[in-house]
Parts: sequence; C-alpha cells; structure tokens
Amino acid sequence: MNPLIIPLIAIIGGSIMIIFLRYFQNVERMSMIEKGLNPFDNQSVRRSRISPDNTLRSGLLLVGAGLGLLIGALIEPYLHSDSDGIQVALIMIFGGAGLLLSYSIQMKNDKKAQ
Repeated sequence: MNPLIIPLIAIIGGSIMIIFLRYFQNVERMSMIEKGLNPFDNQSVRRSRISPDNTLRSGLLLVGAGLGLLIGALIEPYLHSDSDGIQVALIMIFGGAGLLLSYSIQMKNDKKAQ
C-alpha cells in the first residue's frame, strides 16, 4: 500500500470538514438574520464567558482519562499481552466515571443554588 495515501486522505478530509463547517455557520447566520437577530451579538456572548460547569466537566474527564492510562500502564506487564485494549478500556471507564462525578457535583450545586 502506498504510504502517501493516509496523509492525502487526512488532508482532503480535513479540508472538506472545514468547508462544511464554514457553510453551516453561514447558513446559521443567514437564518438568524432572517429572524431579525444579530448573529454577532450571540457569538461574542458565547465566546467571552467560560462556564465553570464546562471547566469542571473537562477537568474531571481529563483526570479520569489520565488515571485510566496510568492504571493501564501499571497492570499491562502483569497481563502478558501486547495489545493496548486494556488501556483504551480503562481510559473509557475512568473518563466516564469522571463525567458522572462532574454531573453529580453539578446537580448538588444546582440544588444549593435553588
């Protein structure tokens, strides 16, 4: 198999993805203009604020994924296996556990706020 085919497919796929993202962004802006909204006001509000909920979710997801990778690297020599399947599985398990933990923390915070 030609070794140039994978980078070529990646470049073409990335270019097509960027074109479609820009196209759908334009369609979204046009529909907002038709409804009488200013599309630039909404974007500036969305981009300027960093939500603590998103930061908590991202942080716990990355901590969980890192913990899964660490545990996978520690137990892999004892499994006598050359596959990375156990590490991928542990990353998914601990990443999911991090997301569940962030959800429960957010629900507690929402109840306290009410």
